Amino acid sequence: MNKQTAIEWLFKQLWEEPKDKMVWYAILDKAKEMEKQQIKDAVDGFPLNNRNLEGEQYYEQTYGSKDGK
Repeated sequence: MNKQTAIEWLFKQLWEEPKDKMVWYAILDKAKEMEKQQIKDAVDGFPLNNRNLEGEQYYEQTYGSKDGK
């Protein structure tokens, strides 16, 4: 089975759920976490600008802690 992107997962979840703001926000939060993990996984060990950053470092430097976590 191929991996799903966070966007593919989000679309499928929202498509199958009735329009309920609380459920949709929970689904959105899960998609954000998936996206964050996918970014970190993609960056881990990949040299960026002659620096070898870990995924977590890259994510925090690039996107900061916007989600309050």
